[in-house]
Amino acid sequence: MNFRRAFFRTTAPRHAGVLLFCAIISLAGASGAPQSREISKLYSNHCGGCHGANMEGGQTDSMLDDTWRHGADDVSLARVIRDGAEQEGMPPFKGLLNEAEIRAMVVFIREKGDQAARKGATPPKPAIGEVVQTSKHRFHAETFVAGLSTPWSMAFLPDGRVLVAELPGALRVVASGKLLPAPIQGTPRVRARGQGGLMEVALHPGYATNRWIYLAFSDPSPDPASPDASLTAIVRGRIRNGQWTDEQTIFRAPAWTYRSTGVHFGCRLVFKDGFLFFPIGERGHMQDAQDITRPNGKIHRVFDDGRIPPDNPFAGRSNAIPSIWTYGNRNPQGLDAHPETGDLWETEHGPRGGDELNLVRKGLNYGWPVITHGMNYNGTPITEITSKEGMEQPVIHWTPSIAVCGIDFYEGDKFPKWKNDLFVTGLASEELRRLSIRDRKVVEQELIFKGIGRVRDVASGPDGCLYVILNKPDRILRLEPR
Repeated sequence: MNFRRAFFRTTAPRHAGVLLFCAIISLAGASGAPQSREISKLYSNHCGGCHGANMEGGQTDSMLDDTWRHGADDVSLARVIRDGAEQEGMPPFKGLLNEAEIRAMVVFIREKGDQAARKGATPPKPAIGEVVQTSKHRFHAETFVAGLSTPWSMAFLPDGRVLVAELPGALRVVASGKLLPAPIQGTPRVRARGQGGLMEVALHPGYATNRWIYLAFSDPSPDPASPDASLTAIVRGRIRNGQWTDEQTIFRAPAWTYRSTGVHFGCRLVFKDGFLFFPIGERGHMQDAQDITRPNGKIHRVFDDGRIPPDNPFAGRSNAIPSIWTYGNRNPQGLDAHPETGDLWETEHGPRGGDELNLVRKGLNYGWPVITHGMNYNGTPITEITSKEGMEQPVIHWTPSIAVCGIDFYEGDKFPKWKNDLFVTGLASEELRRLSIRDRKVVEQELIFKGIGRVRDVASGPDGCLYVILNKPDRILRLEPR
């Protein structure tokens, strides 16, 4: 009997969750020349003959309708790929794909399903002044300020002016709705390379009396032997007559820890109970996230003047950075405290898939890169492990990735039904999402808008409006109720 013909005549019931990968193509791939381990090529070589080049169906039904017979969760999909369902025409792939590749195949299936679901969809995409209806409120978007250069964050001064940090290094001032032509003079020199630059600006909770303003930025290495290296640093200072003055260092890591890559700097600033929390990304050196002798890949806690709290989990140890509060973090891009509970929440930019929302707690290991729900950007696997004892799971993860960035809990009164909800931004996805959190669980998630620019950050304004920072085009929007 011709095995190829016999298999291709096999007709299985509607897949409803069964991944009917092509057995004969698999056998050919296993016995022939080595194949690329990039997951889309693995799919094309071993799966497309039955499932179609884009999972649209071929010898079997489409996998794009999100209807699964053997379970719709990631574990179930991985199990069917690994162990098969041969009575329905699906062979086991555990001899061809390793566990990391099986995990990457699940991510790839999720990506394709998400792309299919978005075709023909009409997500909210508000034009300026257009009224948008959400599940709880109507709003319209107005341009608050334009003419910026990669705005990254903003801070509201008590006199009505707004400070805006631009990634290339300028600290700008918006007064009466207009961008002043001259930036603040004398701010720290930054290494504006890749994702680095002037990132965060924040006011001390007691700003009205002490006038302290905090900046987070990519600090150029002080070592002349490493001119391309940098790492996130924190300073505070005051502004007098358009000039940055009284600068004090709050955090600056040892020069030997600086890295030369242009990615994964963090950083957000959150004041809570007299402490300052801030994250630093792992700077593209994933293993550093598990190394407590290095500051990158961590969330840190210091007193608001930079001193180390004695109850920090690694304080007093000679083999650890004493400011570390958590570790195993990839690239935290959002950080905020819940207005009522005080819980600290973090959004973490994952690789290809596996963006995370985490509840931040003292001394915990959040797993990167030992565990992840994503894969490498080039489609190759990172690891098969998505959980491990002693490592924290995200409260939720976004797979496919939304390229998660800044977050903010809404604290105003103009949108009362949004009170204390968490707003989450997405860069590549160009999204703003609203999450309702109850008992430390996400109970609702709503897409507020999509497709009007890379959404860098979101802030609850003192006027009760919601402010959204966009890149490409660079501007800040104000969402007002209607």
